[in-house]
Amino acid sequence: MAVVVREFDWSILMARAQAGDREAYRRLLDEITPYLRSLAAKAHRDRSDVEDTVQDVLLTVHSIRHTYDPSRPFGPWLVAIAHRRIVDRLRRQGRTVQHETPLPPGHETLAATEANYLEDTVDSMAVREAVEHLPPAQREAIKLMKLQEMSLRQAATVSGMSIAALKVATHRGLKRLRKLLNGSGGES
Repeated sequence: MAVVVREFDWSILMARAQAGDREAYRRLLDEITPYLRSLAAKAHRDRSDVEDTVQDVLLTVHSIRHTYDPSRPFGPWLVAIAHRRIVDRLRRQGRTVQHETPLPPGHETLAATEANYLEDTVDSMAVREAVEHLPPAQREAIKLMKLQEMSLRQAATVSGMSIAALKVATHRGLKRLRKLLNGSGGES
């Protein structure tokens, strides 16, 4: 009996929502969400899949709410949408699982964090040392734009250089850094 009453209430709320009653629409969505969650939980084990499915259903309800006929029961209309979205997600998961191959840690280039630590330290030290050998304008442009990751506008404000000058200095600085790091050390 409670399900029939709830479904009747949902039918009324949807009819009001179709007429433009925002509060009725908000209440409808609030009331159907736990029900949709229970339907999705029957098909999915992962909580994030359940929530994603509920959101898919709610978005579909929103986009096709104009197709609901108020003279018909709301429950079957909603369940049909929910089942389609649940099946869609299961199909996507099935396709993904078929095409993915999990890689064991042995396939990683440097699985041990200790190996990455020394490499990162040496590279960053070499880069910072090379940056110090750049001409002043290029050094400042590289530090602001690349190391501190400022936008052109921010770097122009901080440095007092024009945006065009910053672009040129950054380009030349990167070119010079490549030469310094590759060992040729030529001027540009």
